[in-house]
This record gives sequence, structure tokens and C-alpha cells, in this order.
Amino acid sequence: MKLKYVCPFWGQEGTTAKEFISKVINAGYNAVEVNIPADNNFETELKSVLNDSKLDLIGQQWLQPLNQSAKEYSKRLEDRLYKLAEFNPIFINSHTGRDFFKFDENCDILETVFKFEEKTGISVYHETHRGRFNYSAKATEDFIQKYSNLKLTADFSHWTVVSESLLEDQTLSLEKAINNTEYLHARVADTQRSQINYPFSEENKIYLQTFTNWWKQVIANAQNSGKGTFYICPEFGPNPYMPYQPNTTTPLVSQWDLNVKMMEYLKQQNLLDR
Repeated sequence: MKLKYVCPFWGQEGTTAKEFISKVINAGYNAVEVNIPADNNFETELKSVLNDSKLDLIGQQWLQPLNQSAKEYSKRLEDRLYKLAEFNPIFINSHTGRDFFKFDENCDILETVFKFEEKTGISVYHETHRGRFNYSAKATEDFIQKYSNLKLTADFSHWTVVSESLLEDQTLSLEKAINNTEYLHARVADTQRSQINYPFSEENKIYLQTFTNWWKQVIANAQNSGKGTFYICPEFGPNPYMPYQPNTTTPLVSQWDLNVKMMEYLKQQNLLDR
């Protein structure tokens, strides 16, 4: 199995597609994940520069929250997926559903996504995230029980915050999620924050080790299942995920540098069984 590292566009908004792709290539990434903005110039330039690069594109589906019904949300989600399909992504990472929708309503939303996959041949992975249908380990287990082939993007940072734990008492739910994980967001959290400022400091050692162990389980499962390529996105975010220095707009740590350092760290972890 081959590992490919993904650079998030999150935090780089305001740069041109050409500038972003150039930075990504120079940093040594293999792919990008982009919530493509509604900007014709950006869209045209992104298609052009991607064609000239060797980078893979992962589409990101994220919708601004609106006061709407589950059916209205589902239609908006469907429209967004088809828009992303125009860019021929290798897959789409989706922020799907809402935590306050009923179970059956979120199931109807997932059914809409499944139909999109059937029509386009583009896989959709559902990011484990606060506020979504899969906001917690146990909630996600219930959906996996109904849809055994549910494909997940694992971002376990949200679950440790929701549960205020390192999931010590939810190992079965975590194991089931790992078995259904197709893509990984590598961000480290503790029990109160979905992003610790610097995972490589001594005081954060337990959190980095805990998350690394989970990531290794994800990679091992993917490798054992015969997956040919697995994508990992170091996804530390900008403000407000990354707080500012007091009374300034200066981040405590450079988001870009931290994601590059996480990529380098993961490359040193011998994640694959040789």
C-alpha cells in the first residue's frame, strides 16, 4: 500500500489556486483537499494548474449552516456534491448531516449521497465531526450498524472533545469506526480542545501518542484489507482552531508549518508493514 499526504486548502483562503498549488508542491505533498470557492477565476485556474501538476484532488463538501429542514439540507448537499464532481476528484470528503436531525432524517441524507455515488462513480467519505450525523463514536456506531459499508474520514479530534475523554470507555465504537475508515485527518486534540496548539511539546506527549496509535490502527486495517493507496491529511486549522497571541492577530503557531511538520513526523513513524 502507498501512502499519500494531502494539504488542506483550509487556512489558505485568499490565495490564488496557482499560488496554493505551488506551495503544496514545494512542501512535498501528494494531493490537496479543497472546499472549492464559488469563484469562476479560481475554478478555472485550479483545473488548469492541477492538470499541469501530479497532485490528486480531494473535493471537500462543507455547507454554511442555515435554518432549514432535513429535506432542504439534503437537496443543498446533493447540489454541492454534483458541483464538486465537475472537478473529477478522486473522492469527496463530506461534512454530512446534522447532529440535531433525527436518525431517520440523517439516514435519508445518506441515501441521497449513496445515489450520487452510484450515478457518478465518485466515492464520498463522511468526516467524523462535531455537529454532523457522526459527531460521536457511539452515534457513528449506530449508523455503521445500519450501513455496514459506510465510508468514513476519521478525524478523532472531535470525538475526544464531545466525550471529554480519550475514548477509553468507547473502544468498541472506536474499533468499528477504524474498520470503516477510508481517509485520515491527522490532527491532535485533548479532551477540551479539538486542536492542541503544538502536539510535539512534552506536555502534549500523551495526546500525540494516543492519536498516533489510533492512526496506526487505521493504516494497518487499510493495508490488511488490500487498499492500494491511502491518503492522510495533516489538518491543523487556522483561527479559531489556532488561537492568537493575546491582543493580536498573530497565531500561536504557524498553521502551515505545523501541518508540514506533522507530515514529516508521520513519514518517520514506519506506518506501513514492509
